[in-house]
Amino acid sequence: MDMDTPRHHFAAIAGLPDERIDLAEAALWIAAEEQPGVEPAPWLARLDELGERLSSRLSGVTTELGRVELLAGFLSGEVGLRGNAVDYYDPRNSFLNEVLTRRLGIPITLAVVYMEVGRRAGVPLVGVGFPGHFLLRHPVHPKLLLDPFEGRLLNEGDCRQMLERLSGGSLPFDSRLLKPSTPRQILVRMLNNLRGIYLNRSEPLRVIGVLDRVVLLDPDDVGARRDRGLLSLRWGDPHRGIEDLERYLDLEPEAPDTEAVENLLVEARRRMGQVH
Repeated sequence: MDMDTPRHHFAAIAGLPDERIDLAEAALWIAAEEQPGVEPAPWLARLDELGERLSSRLSGVTTELGRVELLAGFLSGEVGLRGNAVDYYDPRNSFLNEVLTRRLGIPITLAVVYMEVGRRAGVPLVGVGFPGHFLLRHPVHPKLLLDPFEGRLLNEGDCRQMLERLSGGSLPFDSRLLKPSTPRQILVRMLNNLRGIYLNRSEPLRVIGVLDRVVLLDPDDVGARRDRGLLSLRWGDPHRGIEDLERYLDLEPEAPDTEAVENLLVEARRRMGQVH
């Protein structure tokens, strides 16, 4: 791997323990691979500047509720960050530099901005991998919840109603759905959003590139292994496709598609034998 590429820099971060992962830098290296020429440094400096501006407004605000309210008002009001409800599946919504430039994003990228600006200003927030809509909460006051897409505070009742709407009533609410996400889990979710966008756009090589980074973050992600293996057999590197599907079966020996995958492997090995 080239030592000065976005992939190399992302791989270096992915190899760190969670507590050492710089979420903003990792997100920017994701963007840099999708948009050649992007460098994280100016955008990290932009987050620093936003953090400084917010910090200057926090003097005298003593309650955590007041500080979170000020953060939300600053970013959604003064800065103008908002959810892109018009073109939710625009891939630019998943790139942190674009979110900072256009002031448009999806819940998870907006949440990263909120977390990173808050961290710099002394307003701690953690991500919440709520089904269908990424949220934020205060790490010490778990009932203090925030929707970055709308820039508004929530309570548990709001979350219940949101889940009812998003799932059509099929998923019962459980307070465990509001548990914090680790930086690694946040990055995997960001990448899986891109994965879905590129699948819908029929861009298999981009999907493979996204799955490469998911596997860097979680080598035992069975879905990523299976999907990368299937795509690699047809569009990418068949040798790696075989390796991924073998690893998938090792991880999920009782998978419902075991027989189908085994048959694919038999055919792939046969073809590789013919080639070589």
